[in-house]
Amino acid sequence: MKKEIIQAKGLSKSFAHNGGQIHVISNVDVSVYEGDFTVIMGASGSGKSTLLYALSGMDRATSGEVNLDGKDIVTMNEKELAGLRNTKFGFIFQQIHLVSNLTIFENIVVPGYHNRSDSRAEVEKLAESLMEKMNIKEIKSHLPAQCSGGEQQRCAIARALINKPSLVFADEPTGALNRRNTTEVLDLLTKCNEEGQSILMVTHDQRAALRATRILYLEDGKIVGEMTLPPYKAEDEKSREKQVGAWLSSMEW
Repeated sequence: MKKEIIQAKGLSKSFAHNGGQIHVISNVDVSVYEGDFTVIMGASGSGKSTLLYALSGMDRATSGEVNLDGKDIVTMNEKELAGLRNTKFGFIFQQIHLVSNLTIFENIVVPGYHNRSDSRAEVEKLAESLMEKMNIKEIKSHLPAQCSGGEQQRCAIARALINKPSLVFADEPTGALNRRNTTEVLDLLTKCNEEGQSILMVTHDQRAALRATRILYLEDGKIVGEMTLPPYKAEDEKSREKQVGAWLSSMEW
């Protein structure tokens, strides 16, 4: 039986608007499991990113629970949440958010320096290994503006992994990339998952969703469908595309 990393119960997020409430996610029960590559899909405005941020503590839920290691992160204060995000979780975004005046190497190691469980030498050794894995070692001294979008996103993946997180959250990580860079980034995320890294990714791209071992479908802030898949293999992509496409059609995607 798979181990749960996080378990959400009755999770809801609402916003005040024109004297009323807009319910973005509504009473969601969901678990994220160790070793899975979980993808959240749904139409625009279905609550995909809001659910991702609520599960990660990046945004505080209006009600419900998100349990991690026996603790409810919804009740944590900002200092506790910051510590959680720096030790247990990694983040990859569509807008890559590298620090413009830091080199590629510095962007990767700085979050690691804030994690006191490893020495600076250990952090730098891991950064070198991650840069080699992401094929960006030769640009370690470059500033982000000197790098392509794909190189920057590969740096962001390395940064997300520097503290050896239990779970990586990815919000449309290929949304701003061209087709070649998208494939490269998806290949890297797939490789990380094959090596045991748990991933929770929001995407609107069916090609990206093919990498999932589990797909959750959101509609009006609720999970209305779930699909499980075997680990991705490039040689099976065509049949996998048909299978996922048919399921998404059944969800009226």
